[in-house]
Amino acid sequence: MPTIERARAEDIPAIVAMLADDPLGSVRETPDDLTPYLKAFAVIDADPHQYLAVARRDGRVVGTLQLTTLPGLSRTAATRAQVESVRVHADERGGGLGTELLEWAEREARERGCVLLQLTSDATREDARRFYERLGYEASHVGFKKPLAGEG
Repeated sequence: MPTIERARAEDIPAIVAMLADDPLGSVRETPDDLTPYLKAFAVIDADPHQYLAVARRDGRVVGTLQLTTLPGLSRTAATRAQVESVRVHADERGGGLGTELLEWAEREARERGCVLLQLTSDATREDARRFYERLGYEASHVGFKKPLAGEG
């Protein structure tokens, strides 16, 4: 049974490797230069609205996600939770770890007083879409993105 806990700086290489281990990540991540990731980790780790989680099995990082709480005025001043960068190590896929990570995120979001858990997934990730729908997520909105400063 894996444990899910807050990521540490020494986990960044394993997290970045998982981010880069798919067709989209392989062209947008740079696992050979961890400098920007370590800078981002310092900001994430210092922010009480952020929780970068890792799943460990026998001391090894085998999964990750980032949970962000978003206070807001809509929905009667509801706080939402946003899930980003859900990844499971290739050796662990198909074994239920992704479900465990999302169930953990839901429990954590509830504990933080969130009334809604939301996420986005690239439209080309059809397997991911089916996975999220199986867990009860609905494709209820149309998302829009606009690259800034050359980033896609």
